Amino acid sequence: MARERKVTINVIAAEAGVSVPTVSRVLNGRSDVSPTTRARIEALLTQHGYQRRGSRRGEHAGLIDLVFNDLDSPWAVEIIRGVEDVAHAAAVGTVVSGIHRHSAATRQWLDNLRARKSDGVILVASTLQPGHQAELRRLNVPAVVIDPAGGPALEVPTIGATNWAGGRAATEHLTSLGHRRIGFIAGPPSLLCSRARMDGYRAALDAAGLPVSDELIQPGDFYHESGFRGAAALMALDDPPTAIFASSDQMAFGVYEGLRQQGLRVPDDVSVVGFDDLPEARWASPPLTTVRQPLAEMGTLAARMLLRLSRGEETESPRVELATDLIVRNSTAPLTPQ
Repeated sequence: MARERKVTINVIAAEAGVSVPTVSRVLNGRSDVSPTTRARIEALLTQHGYQRRGSRRGEHAGLIDLVFNDLDSPWAVEIIRGVEDVAHAAAVGTVVSGIHRHSAATRQWLDNLRARKSDGVILVASTLQPGHQAELRRLNVPAVVIDPAGGPALEVPTIGATNWAGGRAATEHLTSLGHRRIGFIAGPPSLLCSRARMDGYRAALDAAGLPVSDELIQPGDFYHESGFRGAAALMALDDPPTAIFASSDQMAFGVYEGLRQQGLRVPDDVSVVGFDDLPEARWASPPLTTVRQPLAEMGTLAARMLLRLSRGEETESPRVELATDLIVRNSTAPLTPQ
């Protein structure tokens, strides 16, 4: 064990049968190393628990990593804003990465993480393969997860929102307006937040004594196109809904366009509710009724928690959920008798 703690790149190079500069190129995330050689060196680095000089516990790099599955979303910008507020106040830099669910991108990010010092990692709705999770643990870098995709596989603190309560509040708002046929466009089923919003929708219908009809539930992915497709499918039913709850604002905007192309008006013909309360929601036409998810606050809390972990301090709770709020605007209206 003592030998492993003191292992040098010379030892790694000798065991891998390569030169010291080759090991250095792998450590620095360079691309001019063959995949086979890179894999052999990375395996030895992991086996020995190698850490770069100066990355000892207790030292601070003044840098945190913020990792998303996708960066092409307005809600990502809101989370970045919250993290940056804390990082700027603490004189800490932020490295933002998108792994796009691709193994190669995740591998590259882990290579870069190993090559540089980092005080910790914030993962946003990111799914890491078991091998990548194990490597992140071996790097001994503190981590916090925002909106975990599945269970707490990394056994790290998580930050989320009251998605179930938000889904129920959105649906109850529509039932209180007299709507009885309420369509729902779901998010990715792999995400806990998506499943919680659907469960809230189902719970509200049950509380109102309304049946949960599978034909009123459409798949989605949180992006505009799936909202557009979902609206088209729902309005093609023999008995179409009078209201649609889209479980993200972006999908709600897609619903707007889908209804417009069918000559339907919001909310005169169909009421629409979203989820997130992105900045664009209040500027939509009509302004969107939605469930406010405190995205910037989630980023702020995650960054504060991560900096505490980097200092060796304990976190107050392994799981924190911030409250959601229903924001009523002009996209919903009482059901008009036909």
